[in-house]
Amino acid sequence: MADVKDFSVFSSVDGKFLMYKGLPLVREDNVICYGSMDDEYILQMIIMSTKNDGGESVPDKILIQILKTDKTLPDHERIVKQDMKSGFYDAFEIGLIWLERYRTNH
Repeated sequence: MADVKDFSVFSSVDGKFLMYKGLPLVREDNVICYGSMDDEYILQMIIMSTKNDGGESVPDKILIQILKTDKTLPDHERIVKQDMKSGFYDAFEIGLIWLERYRTNH
């Protein structure tokens, strides 16, 4: 995964987001979304549980979903692929692969 220096950080106060590889990366509580709502698909990761690692609470079980951005669809029809992974790195890595495949092949 990329080092922090590869991220372009913008203030959320002026309506901009953390960007990674040219797409917004947004977290609200235990939900992390990556991608543009202008695209057909986005990656959503839901932190289902955390664990203690050296005194820090870190994500443990993460539900990964590729979602259609079409808000006219019912929520259950927007989910096109999902899986559960352990650890943020593994979840984000597989999620990026899936998202790229859906963005280029669908």
